[in-house]
Amino acid sequence: MADSAIAPQCFVRPQSFAGLMTLYESNFIRLYTLVPDLDRLTGEVVSISRSDCDLHLTIEERTRYTTTIHLTYYFASDAGPQADPDLRIRVYHDARLGEAMACSRRHRHAALNRFEEQQGRELPRRWSRNMLLNKWLEYCIDRGHGFAVPAHARSRRPEAVR
Repeated sequence: MADSAIAPQCFVRPQSFAGLMTLYESNFIRLYTLVPDLDRLTGEVVSISRSDCDLHLTIEERTRYTTTIHLTYYFASDAGPQADPDLRIRVYHDARLGEAMACSRRHRHAALNRFEEQQGRELPRRWSRNMLLNKWLEYCIDRGHGFAVPAHARSRRPEAVR
């Protein structure tokens, strides 16, 4: 699937509610491009790319209609591994939406702090978080990242892939 598969019924204004829902649709498409077997993964998985840092994905919660995941890079620091950008994402399978629910307030890179420093209404904060997720997913896909259940694990009940 591609972003071009999204066919909004009308043009949407950035930072509007309709624009946010369109962004959630795009996030869903990009997530399933990165993680085509999301409904089969459990535990923590790591994607290794020659042109990028290791990308860590953890399934935090799975319900009938949603999956909550944690997606991050880990960087070495004096205090131990630091997750950054450290996103918590909820995937709504029935609605085909992907929402960045939370983003770390303390980023390793100052430029990322802008996304959580916005004061005021919730809509601009959600827009910023989800735009960050959308662009990061695009970047990860471009860098060759991907998560899939190994072929030998598809024939039986899914287990953690390491």
